[in-house]
Amino acid sequence: MKTCLKQEFYKLLHKKMIWIIPIILLLLMIFAALSLSAQENRLLAMDTYFSDNWIMLLLIITASTIFSMEFQNNAILILLYKAPHKSEVYLAKIIVIFVYNLALHVLAIVFTLLLKAFALGGTVNWIATYQYQQPLWLNMLHTSFLDLIASTLIISLIFLVSCLINNNAVVIAVNLGIFFMGGSLSADWLRSGSRWLDLIKWNPLNMTNLVTQYYNYPVYHQTSHLNNLQLLTGSLAYIFFFLILGYLIFKKKRF
Repeated sequence: MKTCLKQEFYKLLHKKMIWIIPIILLLLMIFAALSLSAQENRLLAMDTYFSDNWIMLLLIITASTIFSMEFQNNAILILLYKAPHKSEVYLAKIIVIFVYNLALHVLAIVFTLLLKAFALGGTVNWIATYQYQQPLWLNMLHTSFLDLIASTLIISLIFLVSCLINNNAVVIAVNLGIFFMGGSLSADWLRSGSRWLDLIKWNPLNMTNLVTQYYNYPVYHQTSHLNNLQLLTGSLAYIFFFLILGYLIFKKKRF
């Protein structure tokens, strides 16, 4: 396992895009600050300048290649030959992407503190009570934690789709489709008035509302029909399910 992790971290750290993404993230956060009015400055701080959307998008581009590119060029065969078990190859990739995901969220918090220090998007009182009767700094940490869960859910879907489809372009297209249209499709489904609403509301696409509902509960709760804790529980359950299903497909896959 240790060897697989070293290999995956080595490959990740030698990708130029990995080092460019934090710069892109900072620029997109600055763009968000310049685009919104000063009245939304506390929301900007709570949601770390809407970095949840940017991180999700950048992770899709990065994580979608971790399997599919190796399937395309047969590099996966070398990894499987050196590893004692397929599970070690699969688990190492999960750990590496999760660590990178965590690093991006920590960077987003640091960038938010820096941008607010320079009053970009307006100044805020970090200890003032904001949503859920909590100080703003705690709102920000909770939002970042929930987005870490939501982005991990997308990563688990990426791994599943990557194990099903070898073509890198198709994998990216499918995952971008889920990112951009998943929430809307789920909302339309839930508004259809189906008698199966109590079951439909637990569909995995509905879990993508986790972060947006946290900072805009009155609006998104009417759409999701689940409370924050239910969305969090559902997200964790689907992460586990998709990762296990992805591994079972990977284990049975012929190369």
